[in-house]
Amino acid sequence: MILISGATGGIGGEICRLLDEAGTPFRAMGRQQAQVDAFRAKGTDAVLGDFDRPETLPAAMEGIDTMFLITPPTQRQFAQETAAIDAARHAGIRRIIKLSASDANVRSTVPWAQTHARIDHHLRASGIDWTILKPTAFMQNFLWFKDAIAKGFLPQVAGKGSVSWVDTRDVARVAATVLRQDGHVCATYFLTGPETLDMTAAAERLGAVTGRKVRYLDLPNPLFAALLRATGNSRWMTKGLVVQFADVVAGHHDIDPTFEIERLTGIPPHDFTAFVRDHRDRFVAAPKQRAKVA
Repeated sequence: MILISGATGGIGGEICRLLDEAGTPFRAMGRQQAQVDAFRAKGTDAVLGDFDRPETLPAAMEGIDTMFLITPPTQRQFAQETAAIDAARHAGIRRIIKLSASDANVRSTVPWAQTHARIDHHLRASGIDWTILKPTAFMQNFLWFKDAIAKGFLPQVAGKGSVSWVDTRDVARVAATVLRQDGHVCATYFLTGPETLDMTAAAERLGAVTGRKVRYLDLPNPLFAALLRATGNSRWMTKGLVVQFADVVAGHHDIDPTFEIERLTGIPPHDFTAFVRDHRDRFVAAPKQRAKVA
């Protein structure tokens, strides 16, 4: 039996869909009873479990052989995931497939990159069989700026740096493949899209698909930070994102395409044009309604 954490999120939810489509038994874990009830209403095995409440994990992990481990980037991530790994060891779980990050490094100034590296070390020392997935930046991150893009602007602080952007659907497909197979023990897979794009090229692709000109605005760091705060990001998240793009990306520290997604799944990853096409409606502003004249 496979346990999917983060089952209500984008990647975890897509893994659940793919496993269900393949007829592979799995158990979805949700933090809230309403989430568990929604899964069960669809005929999906589901259990209540919360990494912030380790006492809920033994019951959630009972009878589990393999777990997919994912948590959102927060200041609690290290405590959450190490608690999950420790609970998995005590529950007798044999294998963990963990979502990490391509820039994970214990000396990184990007907070979640440093956290992922520390968790990766904890997992490798746990005695549990492990597979670590390290995706680059997600194409879905562009949806944060959908309103600005709809107005013809792509705001960023990435300079001329390029990224091998990856679609979260492809990351989920790799995870679902690895979860169903043996032979991935002690493997680390760097997952990228099929090409690298800087922000100017990304803006051009956005414009080509939406049918309107989109211009890349390379903003000063404080202005980009203010924009991130205005779109609902915490101070902690905002600081990390500014460092990630103004340092890691602008400094040309991202990795080139690895083609691991196609090697592992037999299917090429989505390119950026396909991603924008699939989400076009979210990047295009709805036409304004004309006032009716009596």
